[in-house]
Amino acid sequence: MRLMVSGGGTGGHIYPALALIERLKQIEPDTEVLYVGTHRGLEDRIVPAAGIDFKTIKIQGFKRSLSLENFKTIYLFLKSVHDARKMIQEFKPDVVLGTGGYVSGAVLYAAAKMKIPTVIHEQNSVVGITNKFLSRYVTKIAIAFQAAKEQFPEEKVVMTGNPRAQQVANSKSDFSWTELGLADDIPTMMIFGGSQGAPKINTSVVEAIPTFNDRKYQVVFATGQKRYQQVMTQLGEAQVGHNIVIKPYISNMPSMMPKVDVIVGRAGATSIAEITALGIPSILIPSPYVTADHQTKNAQALVDQQAAEMIKEDQLSGATLAQAADKLMQDAPLRQAMAQHAKEMGMPDAADRLIAVLRDAQN
Repeated sequence: MRLMVSGGGTGGHIYPALALIERLKQIEPDTEVLYVGTHRGLEDRIVPAAGIDFKTIKIQGFKRSLSLENFKTIYLFLKSVHDARKMIQEFKPDVVLGTGGYVSGAVLYAAAKMKIPTVIHEQNSVVGITNKFLSRYVTKIAIAFQAAKEQFPEEKVVMTGNPRAQQVANSKSDFSWTELGLADDIPTMMIFGGSQGAPKINTSVVEAIPTFNDRKYQVVFATGQKRYQQVMTQLGEAQVGHNIVIKPYISNMPSMMPKVDVIVGRAGATSIAEITALGIPSILIPSPYVTADHQTKNAQALVDQQAAEMIKEDQLSGATLAQAADKLMQDAPLRQAMAQHAKEMGMPDAADRLIAVLRDAQN
């Protein structure tokens, strides 16, 4: 298969694409892939590092208020469609996949107008503006949350899940908590707010640490690279128990996650895919700063299936975090039930499902 992929801006658009590409090359080693992104997005660093051919086009998003900048946006869109057409003519893809972000709008629009089979993958429960625009032009639409179905033309939609789920579900781990000075036979909770950390989550953990010190469970807390020193300053002279490990960043997250009993963190699409694929109970704290509050809707999908607890950020404090942690960490049967519910939501063959959609789009 000759596959052109476009998606960028955030890891949530990039990592599912990389997981899909990895699986496709396992099945069809002679697969050829060209990834089209922008030089400003995370894809500019992540995709070439993964050994995938990468090209860029220049584009930007619309301002939500009236702005002269939107005239430049229209110009850049039209130019990027022209540039994308050239790349498509040169690469000659069998199918083009878009995973979100403004760049995929230009690339898939160009491909659709050239009668090339096109597929978009929507990772979230609330459909992004680019995928809404593309939905009328593309051949097929793959979704990861059932709630997204009603936001698209029904006849094009296929439920596939997030390819990242299959990548995580198939990963092997020989990690031991002893590497962090902890024990393997004690329930362990991991707390993180993304690679950069989340200030409100960090502050709440600092407030909860005196409570965690007295508990018979372990806590691994990743502050985010840029916020580690701030957290240590906030802690001051406060005692941190031997059952708590504080790190700026967790580099080996994939090998560590299968050993985690409860995860506390944001409700981005990739995180949801990972925790459901592995069947991990979670306490989700949706970011209130994302478009259309989609993380709250992502989290609610798990809460509705009794697979997670949710604390909204305006209700988050050291006390509410400690209370939610105690509820799960001190009740093994509850954790087991939640783990089962999470696993039932997971789609461990998500990449294979999406590959099937790509093939179907060509027919």
